Amino acid sequence: MASQQATQLSQVIRQKVNEMKKLCEGLDEKTASRAPTKRWSPKEIISHMSGPDGLGLTPAIRAFLEQETPRLDLTPGDPFFTARRSNMTFAELLKEFESEWEKVGTLIAGLSDEQLARKAHIPAFKEAPTGEYPTLGSFASLMAERHIGFHIDHMKEILQELAATSR
Repeated sequence: MASQQATQLSQVIRQKVNEMKKLCEGLDEKTASRAPTKRWSPKEIISHMSGPDGLGLTPAIRAFLEQETPRLDLTPGDPFFTARRSNMTFAELLKEFESEWEKVGTLIAGLSDEQLARKAHIPAFKEAPTGEYPTLGSFASLMAERHIGFHIDHMKEILQELAATSR
């Protein structure tokens, strides 16, 4: 039976995804492909938020459910901006982002408290508030609230910088 926490996490995911989509509405291809010096382009941000190309985000969540304390070697800071993704239009990439997070939201929404309590070993999280052995619930919360939220702010900064340099 799905838990109340799972339902809330799924709602946060959908809200944050909608916030990112709204931020990207009307963004033209030229702007989406530009990047301020030593920063990511909007396309690279959306690529990063979609997870590894060809894999997405759900394998990490499934690992929590299918293995006992799996080791997840996440690569923070990787935009996963492959040749395939660089050749996609921004609209196509945004659709992939939305689809990937819809899968995550749907998967999370159906989880029980017991499933959300399962742990994984994520060395990259050693300094994170969750520690390197987060529960699936804390991992999902971190991804939904902090990670998407961070990149919403990141996108706002990039769009402001791009607007300032195009004047």
